Amino acid sequence: MATKKVNRREFLRLAAGTAGVAAAAGGFGSLLSGCVAPAPAPAAPQIVKETVVVEKSVEKIVEKVVAATVAPQKPVYFGTVIRTLSNEYHSAWNRGGRLYSESVGQGKGYRTLLCEGDSEKQLTLMKALIQEAGKDVVFNIDPNQSPDAKPIADMCKAAGVYFVSQWNKPDDLHPWDYDPFWVCHMGVDGVPSGYYIAQELFKAMGGKGKIVALQGLLANVPAVQRFDGLKKALAENPNIELLADQTAEWDRTKAVAVTEAFLAKYPDITGIWAANDNMGLGALEALRAAKKNKTIPVAGIDGTSEAIQAVVDGEFAATVMNDPMWQGGMGLALAYQAKNGVFDPSKEPHTHREFYFTPVFVGKDNAQVVQQNYVFGIPTYAWDDLWGRVQA
Repeated sequence: MATKKVNRREFLRLAAGTAGVAAAAGGFGSLLSGCVAPAPAPAAPQIVKETVVVEKSVEKIVEKVVAATVAPQKPVYFGTVIRTLSNEYHSAWNRGGRLYSESVGQGKGYRTLLCEGDSEKQLTLMKALIQEAGKDVVFNIDPNQSPDAKPIADMCKAAGVYFVSQWNKPDDLHPWDYDPFWVCHMGVDGVPSGYYIAQELFKAMGGKGKIVALQGLLANVPAVQRFDGLKKALAENPNIELLADQTAEWDRTKAVAVTEAFLAKYPDITGIWAANDNMGLGALEALRAAKKNKTIPVAGIDGTSEAIQAVVDGEFAATVMNDPMWQGGMGLALAYQAKNGVFDPSKEPHTHREFYFTPVFVGKDNAQVVQQNYVFGIPTYAWDDLWGRVQA
């Protein structure tokens, strides 16, 4: 067994790689690459064993999780349904899902389904795993677009499969419409997050100036909410002017190109608001290339390690950390416990079926403390505290 010392970002990258190797060895690699149904009797996945030491405290946490693993009564597949592992946010989400599955003895059944922004592929991947596992699968899903939540719910209810959704769904579609299988829907209220980073950005600009905004996918609920938060902050700050906004679809590379175009068209930009850190970091790349990263502050959302470091360095005004490792593990915990009869979703109050969970706001005043707790270490998660982070 190899042992090596790495930082958190490398830790997450290795974790994502391990998930990919496990999925491929488990006969599910064809799903991730081409949406092809698996063979009827797939081979058991091979788990790559490697001890990763980030810090002594982190090593102890990982050892504690492994030690807590118990033999399950019945094998169950755990499906993490996300867009990609190419960004730190979803990589951390995936790691949280794997940590939880291993903590309940279901590591061999863990699967990562990557749709790469393709709604049809997302449904195809889920359908294929349901065909393989029958009712012995639970899902934690980030629907690619809000309208995708309905066909996902229809498919899971028809198959008798328990699932949790996060971030995206239509306002008139509810988990209790699909009792008991749609366990809950959760996310972060994007309005306060968008508002917070805007206010911090405006402070960094001295309370006046001109900004541009990078939006996420326009049909995504968090993208809409976060932009509403920006508009609320603009209404309270008449000395700040929004020159233009454009979607970069949550993508870092696209954000570089959009920012370069903004800088060419609007040479008097004094701040950049981004609906997520990935796009904000793309904007920062463009600013560094133009040697304007010290004079034009950026703000984003997600609390990635690179964004938190940018806050510490003074290049980002703020970010909001949604704790994706917790999202990845808790979504599966809720679905698995419901499937096992620990609680009946249909008997839970609506405040446990649709809810916002509490994020961490990160500005210059607390960035170093957050960095110590979440970047250089890994928090200990209480997976059995199902409703502990429900926002009041």
